[in-house]
Amino acid sequence: MIAALYVQKGGIYFDVPDVDPWDVTRDARLYDGPWPVVAHPPCERWGRYWSGGPNPNERRRDKGDDDGCFRAALRQVRTWGGVLEHPADSHAWRAFGLPPPPPRGWQRDVTGGWCCRVEQGHYGHRARKATWLYYVGPVAPPALRWGPSAAAHRLARLDEGFHSTEERRRAVRRGTISRLSKLQRAATPAPFRDVLLQIARLATRRAAA
Repeated sequence: MIAALYVQKGGIYFDVPDVDPWDVTRDARLYDGPWPVVAHPPCERWGRYWSGGPNPNERRRDKGDDDGCFRAALRQVRTWGGVLEHPADSHAWRAFGLPPPPPRGWQRDVTGGWCCRVEQGHYGHRARKATWLYYVGPVAPPALRWGPSAAAHRLARLDEGFHSTEERRRAVRRGTISRLSKLQRAATPAPFRDVLLQIARLATRRAAA
């Protein structure tokens, strides 16, 4: 059995054999074993726009203001084994002393966990969606599809050479870039879910805290 933590209600982890999904109604911070986990803690307050984004009318937030979700997820992975997923360049990595992963392959941290960088575009996402993983288990993690993926869609952001929202919108209309919805960007493709479950199943015994 695998516990899928911080997942979307009714999403792709539901109705999967031997998977116990914890959505917002169950408060995944309270999970206390005994199975290995796949953890998707919220990333909004750890990403590029952690303070609220470029919109001046957006309420300002504090970096890492996620109600303790990442801290809990890291503790759960280190206690029960499994894998934690967050966007590449997540500020949570530095905040919790995790090493930034190399472009290819896995790297160990001082506690015995493993970090890597992988693009979900290799596993069916419409964007490249670079992702960092943190794994804890009794055996080494598997090789993944490393390097840049061939996903066709780019995420149209102001910080990718656009001087205004309108300039970015014109590029989308011209087809220079593709714009994905927030739901499409956040979605985990089923093949990537299966990879995360495969990694979590390597943690067949309780990991060292």
